[in-house]
Amino acid sequence: MGFFSLLVVASMPVLQFLLIGSLGAFLASGDSQIFSASARRDINKIVFAVFTPSLIFASLAKTVTLQELISWWFMPFNIAITFFIGATLGWIVVKILRPPSHLEGLIVANCSAGNLGNLLLMIIPTLCTEDGSPFANQSTCSARGLSYVSMSMALGGIFIWTHSYSLMKRDCITYERLKNEELPKTISEENEKTSLEDQLGNHKESGEASNSKDAWVPPLAKSADESQEQAIMEPLLSSGKLRRNEPFCKKVLETVHLLVKELLEPPTIAVMTGFIVGAIPWLKSLIIGRTAPLRVIQDSLAMLGDGTLPSTTLILGGNLTAGLKKSAVKPSVILAIVLVRYVALPISGIAIVKAANALGLLPQDPLFSYVLLTQFSIPSAVSIGVMAQLFGVGQEESSVIFLWIYLVAALALTVWSTVFMYILT
Repeated sequence: MGFFSLLVVASMPVLQFLLIGSLGAFLASGDSQIFSASARRDINKIVFAVFTPSLIFASLAKTVTLQELISWWFMPFNIAITFFIGATLGWIVVKILRPPSHLEGLIVANCSAGNLGNLLLMIIPTLCTEDGSPFANQSTCSARGLSYVSMSMALGGIFIWTHSYSLMKRDCITYERLKNEELPKTISEENEKTSLEDQLGNHKESGEASNSKDAWVPPLAKSADESQEQAIMEPLLSSGKLRRNEPFCKKVLETVHLLVKELLEPPTIAVMTGFIVGAIPWLKSLIIGRTAPLRVIQDSLAMLGDGTLPSTTLILGGNLTAGLKKSAVKPSVILAIVLVRYVALPISGIAIVKAANALGLLPQDPLFSYVLLTQFSIPSAVSIGVMAQLFGVGQEESSVIFLWIYLVAALALTVWSTVFMYILT
């Protein structure tokens, strides 16, 4: 199959993403006000708790077997490699460009954490349905592709909410420390200015500033308002999560708690349930198939899962409109993140996946290799913006980075998707 034909096939998912995302951006803009921030937040909860788990379970339970689960063992290593390479390159970017210290974790997270779920949910099924796709010959392409993406989503969520979460939390600690360091300086400068003005004013009134007992207030004497302001500037998490000198055991317990919480989220529960149903033949026969007695469960979940892709893309397009605001992030930082995500990582991915395939570490399915390669070329994870909002640091910067990252993704995904399919065919 020619390179140009593959380019046309690869551009279809991206064009769909742009059209639906543009509609979401228009609905969220000032001209429409239909898709407000609160509406996007509410719909996102439904997508997270209902649509996405339904899609994951329906695809996994239908296609997964115990033998296939064992053959997919390389995927967690592949995702770990993307995080390691991206984090290393992000650290180099931070050391060279020297951004504000409270944004270093945000930059490293954008370089390392990719959108391993939502975007792949749109790309893979669309490629399978295209006539010229090299994967369209297989009757189970779409269902198996969704199984791969579900696995990627579950594993990616664990990496994102541990590694990227710790980076964003560190940014929050740095931001609070900087605020607390600047506050005494600001108060001291204001007190000195006030005392000087009081001295000059009393000197003009009495002619002798030394005879006035109440000529000025000592700089060290803080008013009640100033003390209250300083209290407000203290870290907001009363549990002490933003304190720097935490015991090691407490940090370990916090990480374990975070992992357990991630494992109990609806998408992750759907992944584990889908694996169990797919791996146990008698349980699978109860739900999957035309003669299955409980087939209505599978049909209902598949119907709910159909709402995942359009809802997710509309929300993403609406959220990107926040990046139109001005921000302190430098263009060089955005350019560096773009080069890491769309040049360095895909090239590294090609070398790693081809080496793994040559060593016989991958199953004999080009679609599986394509998913592994795509994990190296996708834009940053949307969850990073959620963490920025959660910790109250880098929100505007995150929106601006996302806007440019996803605009460039339209071209980068098309090009790299074409290259990947050309390599695998």
